[in-house]
Amino acid sequence: MTVEIKVPSLGESESEATLIGWFKHQGDVVSVDDVLAEIESDKITMEITALDAGVLKDVRVEIGEVVTPGQVIGVIEESKGAQSPAPREKRKASTKGEIKTPAKALKVEEKPKSVSKVAQAPPAKIQIVEDAPAERKPTVNKPVPVEADSARVEERIPMTRLRKRIAERLKQAQNTAAILSTFNEVNMQPVMQLRTRYRDAFKAKHGVDLGLMSFFVKACVEGLQRYPVINANIDGEDVVYHNYFDIGVAVSTDKGLVVPILRNAGAMSMAEIECTIAEYANKAREGGLMPYDLKGGTFSISNGGVFGSLLSTPILNPPQSAILGMHRIEKRPVVENDAIVARPMMYLALSYDHRLVDGREAVLFLSAVREALEFPGGMLLDL
Repeated sequence: MTVEIKVPSLGESESEATLIGWFKHQGDVVSVDDVLAEIESDKITMEITALDAGVLKDVRVEIGEVVTPGQVIGVIEESKGAQSPAPREKRKASTKGEIKTPAKALKVEEKPKSVSKVAQAPPAKIQIVEDAPAERKPTVNKPVPVEADSARVEERIPMTRLRKRIAERLKQAQNTAAILSTFNEVNMQPVMQLRTRYRDAFKAKHGVDLGLMSFFVKACVEGLQRYPVINANIDGEDVVYHNYFDIGVAVSTDKGLVVPILRNAGAMSMAEIECTIAEYANKAREGGLMPYDLKGGTFSISNGGVFGSLLSTPILNPPQSAILGMHRIEKRPVVENDAIVARPMMYLALSYDHRLVDGREAVLFLSAVREALEFPGGMLLDL
């Protein structure tokens, strides 16, 4: 008996994807839940797993071809006693990206479409004789050919569907929205002290680290409740206001930036926020995000500080009207009670669509976020 390998559903807004890798070859023995292939849509990378054990009898789609939901890409010949072969230390793969085997994940570089070696030659020297007769021409010292420098190599690799989609959305945001940014800084000492005091107890109870993002999500919800226009978006000639807070949290992966959504973040506890973010981060790195994980969102947060960014202006995530940028925490001198003291400070940036959001609301929202972080007791006690 044969079983067809079909492309799974990609979500409501996506109708096609690209097959970017086969993890099994024709004739290989497969077991239930073995990863067979990997596809990439405009938003996510998704693994296709075996639902039955057997032998991969037929491969009908080659790497790089476009596939659609429900399309048959291969056939498994069922065999109840089939077992996966023992993992090999090194495995040849015919695709790019991370290839996962039972033993470990391997990095495989994509084969360049074309490689050009550029020979470096000394520039031509032109000597012009002053007051030379009209028939005389400049004397040119012809460059002497030299061997190509093996270090000067150019690689031309097609953009992935995900990268092309990211590029389109970022350019769309710049072309359609009137993006403006406003800045503030926050004293992170109260939050840092809370984390230091309760970090171990928090992890022991909830099984996850107490990070900064849960404080920022809570602070942003506080600000969005006060200034709902930041949580709204433009739809044609209408303004759509949301009475819920679906916060997108930017996650960086080797394949690009994705923004999974914390749904109903206003009703989530600190532990629920941290657990959900950790789950999303793992799924993003392993290619396990589903279309629903990325759908919607009313506001976004991007943390460039994890890479050392001191200050930046994040770009909107359409159709949202605002995004908060977090940055590196750095000790700086500040004045408290007429005394200069060192405090862990962070610059905050709010990029917003000036077509909908006025400067007043943007500045007040950012001030509300700052206040919530500098006096977290009121936020955490729902005061």
